[in-house]
Amino acid sequence: MANQDFNIAIAGAGIGGLALAIGLTHLNVPFTLYESAPAFSAVGAGVGLGPNALRAMDLIDKRFYGMYMSIATGNLNPEKKHTMMEAMRLEQGLGKGESWWGNGGWGAEYFERTSAHRKDLLDIMTSLIPSDAVRFNKTVKTITQANGRVTLTFADGQIAPHTAVICCDGVKGPSRRIVLGDKYPHLVAPVYTNRYVYRAIVPMPDARALLGDLATDAKMYMAPGANLSTYPISAGRATNVVAFRKHNAPWPHREFTHTVSREEMLDDFRHLNPDPRLMRLLDWAQPTRWALFHHPVTPTYYNGLICMMGDVAHAGGPHQGAGAGMCLEDALVLSRVLGRLYHRTNTHPSPKAVEAAFQAYDEVRRPRAQKQVLTSHECGDVYCLADPVVGADMQRVVAHLKGRFGWIWEHDLGGDVREVERRFDELAGEREGGSSRL
Repeated sequence: MANQDFNIAIAGAGIGGLALAIGLTHLNVPFTLYESAPAFSAVGAGVGLGPNALRAMDLIDKRFYGMYMSIATGNLNPEKKHTMMEAMRLEQGLGKGESWWGNGGWGAEYFERTSAHRKDLLDIMTSLIPSDAVRFNKTVKTITQANGRVTLTFADGQIAPHTAVICCDGVKGPSRRIVLGDKYPHLVAPVYTNRYVYRAIVPMPDARALLGDLATDAKMYMAPGANLSTYPISAGRATNVVAFRKHNAPWPHREFTHTVSREEMLDDFRHLNPDPRLMRLLDWAQPTRWALFHHPVTPTYYNGLICMMGDVAHAGGPHQGAGAGMCLEDALVLSRVLGRLYHRTNTHPSPKAVEAAFQAYDEVRRPRAQKQVLTSHECGDVYCLADPVVGADMQRVVAHLKGRFGWIWEHDLGGDVREVERRFDELAGEREGGSSRL
């Protein structure tokens, strides 16, 4: 019988933390999920998931995948089912009549476009987690480790000992300093990507009134130094709009968001001769600039009994539609290795055994996740016609995008699961023909 004092702390209830909780629930691994907010809440509007993310869901818990597909929205035009996005110009006329027009989409036969409203995704994820494992209004103040345990101290004074803690506290999360601060203090803070965005959700009837059939499928409107994406969400009842602006200067504000006037928001695009239909979409946007930060370099995802996953480890830009998918991949790999740790011992695991699990996770996940951070930043340059190779030549931009995403979408996640379990066994002292109690 597995030990009774094994309990994993999960700090943060974003997509990554919730997915990990689903995975541990599925494997009957005890955990406690701590969230600083008074209730589950979604930040942001739409989220897109590619084939790799869907496979991760299925491998975490088949119910998770099935429930997501019941709320997911693809391109509304059946002919665009396998298209991730379609290139357009942001300028007036959208590029219609140019040689690439009508052949500007990229995707794959095995790719099926899916997006969802974050609130809808949150609802299905929280339904798969036992409510008695969740603690709200719990802001982590300190995390310490000693005597083979890790201890969380909260702002309300409560202290909670755990076997280990998984930190899912986002791009600005304080756990990054705890993990990296001693050896890599210069890599703790997130790095400004020199881009900010405006966001809007437009009711589909209004979007179609402006754009016609262009509103029904995912589009990327491109211009020098700016781009604007649109795609349907909420079963086609709305269009998610994100307008990106390249900003070649340091972010001047303390917070990641900064409210400007509506005139300043429109001025960010006026010099580009934008199509007026696209600018009308911003009627539904709050004039708030959301700065995009990332973690381009992270030398390790763990320190002793403390491990990072999701955006606190590898926050990246949204340009490849893979950020949420990487969180789901983290949750799959980490839940499986923690499940193996838990079910292979009938005593409290030694710190070395826990570290073996975290090292195996780090070795499997970190190279791929960090590659996504760097290539996402490069993809942002492609969209705003600033890539040093393809530049502003739309024919070359489209050709490049058609071949860009296969390494993300076709990755063998089942192989990752097998490798993390094999590597954990090796690191923990397991050998073929015998075993060692962890």
